[in-house]
Amino acid sequence: MRTLAHPSALAAGRRHSVGRRRDGTVLAVGHTAAGECRVEEWANVVAVAAGNVHTATNTGKAHTVGLRSDGTVLATGWNGDGQGDVAGWRGVTAVAAGWRRTLGLLKNGRVLAVGRSAEGQCDVQSWREVVALSCGDWHSVGVRSDGGALAAGNNRRRQCAVEGWRDLVSIAAGYVHTVGLRADGRAVATGDRTTGACEVDAWEEVVALDAGSYHTVGVTASGRVLATGANSHGQCEVGGWRGIIAVTAGSTHTLGLRADGTVVSAGNNADRQCAVDAWSEVGLA
Repeated sequence: MRTLAHPSALAAGRRHSVGRRRDGTVLAVGHTAAGECRVEEWANVVAVAAGNVHTATNTGKAHTVGLRSDGTVLATGWNGDGQGDVAGWRGVTAVAAGWRRTLGLLKNGRVLAVGRSAEGQCDVQSWREVVALSCGDWHSVGVRSDGGALAAGNNRRRQCAVEGWRDLVSIAAGYVHTVGLRADGRAVATGDRTTGACEVDAWEEVVALDAGSYHTVGVTASGRVLATGANSHGQCEVGGWRGIIAVTAGSTHTLGLRADGTVVSAGNNADRQCAVDAWSEVGLA
């Protein structure tokens, strides 16, 4: 779902995947009925985000967001709730995309939001000193410069119960769960525990993580990948991956970025969202 707790070169939605190449161009594969993969003309992009949504029969449209080096923002795809109305944004340093909404982090630590706010997920105007963002389906989360966490939106499974979290360096929101990465390499989680997506207490030496709809993935300092939660499409079958520097989780698929700029995938490929084997030069630099 789509987070930029660190400048992200990879993003995964429900049915599509996006990658930022080191030259600032963007790749996309998968479902594109709403135009979410129309990124061929994008340039000077430093980070990407993909609108995500849990897998259900009445969902599937998505949008894609790109942050340019000059602090402006691009968007393509589904715009039914104005989630793509970002053309006027300036001075943005990070972006996040969720179901029907987009968030932008400004240089001064304040947050912009457009799109659906029926559950309060866009009520971020009061946030200050934010350094990282993430969007779940119906909730938004952030990390403050002091390592504390913020949350807004639907809290029916306590996915917004992050008040006591400290020493965070990043955060990620799934469908009804939230995970945070602490400076000591340990992970914390809150929200729905029935799928196992919150079972991260034993993780150590984690340097990056992300939350899918019902699963959570993390990268260790040694380049190995951890995964927990729903595995209905093999999205958690990442134990054999090596040399990984970043991960992203879609609704039911997972992508991993290797240090050499290639990408690996696991999980649902019904819309060819895992057709990333030919990608190259994808990276954070």
